[in-house]
Amino acid sequence: MSSSVSPLAPKHVPDMPVIAGIRLATAEAGIRYKNRTDVLLAVMDKGTAVAGVFTKSKCPSAPVEWCRAKLKGGKARALVVNSGNANAFTGKTGRASTALTAKIAAKAVGCSEGEIFLASTGVIGEPLDATKFDGVLGRLAEAAEPGDYLAAAKAIMTTDTFPKVATATVKLGKAKVTINGMAKGAGMIAPDMATMLSFIFTDAPIAPAALQALLKAGVEDTFNAVTIDGDTSTSDTLLAFATGAAAEHGAPKISRASDPRLKAFVKAFNQVLANLAEQVARDGEGARKLVEITVEGAKTKASARKIAMSIANSPLVKTAIAGEDANWGRVVMAVGKAGEPADRDKLSISFNGIRVAKSGARDPDYDEAQVSEAMKAPEIAIKVSLGLGKGRDRVMTCDLTKEYVAINGDYRS
Repeated sequence: MSSSVSPLAPKHVPDMPVIAGIRLATAEAGIRYKNRTDVLLAVMDKGTAVAGVFTKSKCPSAPVEWCRAKLKGGKARALVVNSGNANAFTGKTGRASTALTAKIAAKAVGCSEGEIFLASTGVIGEPLDATKFDGVLGRLAEAAEPGDYLAAAKAIMTTDTFPKVATATVKLGKAKVTINGMAKGAGMIAPDMATMLSFIFTDAPIAPAALQALLKAGVEDTFNAVTIDGDTSTSDTLLAFATGAAAEHGAPKISRASDPRLKAFVKAFNQVLANLAEQVARDGEGARKLVEITVEGAKTKASARKIAMSIANSPLVKTAIAGEDANWGRVVMAVGKAGEPADRDKLSISFNGIRVAKSGARDPDYDEAQVSEAMKAPEIAIKVSLGLGKGRDRVMTCDLTKEYVAINGDYRS
């Protein structure tokens, strides 16, 4: 966890309201870090629905495998998250560690091990000593309160420079329901289903299958449209929990994601996901520029996404932005290598609203001084027009600086 906060960090941190049926607590378990919290316990009321999406990595962590297996039950009573150790590439030891953690948590909360969900983040390849949770989780279960989401978000940070939280309130039927979310992530970020670690909580009464459908759809244009360095983590986990407590205040019980009464809720739910995803981009390791890449005029939306990701993951594009250089030649390169339909002579490119290339050549009105001044902004918008169709998409990323190399060169030391 960095001692200096990213210059792109949000200027305002929202007040996170209490959600009925959710209690939180954090502690120092000494997993890897010293003098900071590194374990989070979230305790849920009986009947809480759970949904999740996970990394598509072929080398997933032990907690990812655990959650995938337990998700079939559709119910959750507790979530245990630790930072400092990913419990990934740890073989039988890793599986034993997850089982022991779940056993300790289930005893502390008073539920079955199948209702315990786990997530770990940190160094890959080092065994996680789950005995460090013995006693700690019991104390956390007793101390858990309806509360401090910011403290919870801090406990799950690794190289993050600030805790990431978001909230929204919306009407569902006659009741007001709340959606709270937290996330962690700053490096090894190229989600292929969800995010690094993120957890969403709501008091809406939504059945597990409906919640799963909402979550799967919601990540596509939020967390799946963010990249920091093109590397997909072994531990990516996004879990959503719905306590259903708002039913006591008139919220209808929802069994289908297509229920028209969910329209406003879905919009707010996706806004929370999008907010958290952007915060991850803002906290990219060593980042000094937030970058939005929009591709339009592609054959399809899927094609636009692939081209946008090709640009966003290009080290040459990202280092040019770090150097405040509107090097559209590198953008052309990234478009061309994406393997998607493109016509060089129809291509137009702009940086922060200033067109630098048109119809496959430098714009006739190009002004180097004007563009150089625009590139000094902390937020950079790159727009690429292909002129081939109606496909459009956008992704978020950040620049690539010397600090990124320093952070990752020293990560294990």
